[in-house]
Amino acid sequence: MSNITKGVITINIQTDNYKIAPLVDHKDIVKLIEETESAIAQITGNPVTLIAYERKPLQ
Repeated sequence: MSNITKGVITINIQTDNYKIAPLVDHKDIVKLIEETESAIAQITGNPVTLIAYERKPLQ
């Protein structure tokens, strides 16, 4: 479900199928994500944050 107020979009995502990807030991991936955030920000003119999720194994 999303809510738009004065150009701000608030999204509430609830799922048990994904978790934040543990990238502490993957500095190369973190650097790639940061570079991609910068590239998107340059194109759009707005700062962005990318979030890495991984799918939990199906049970």
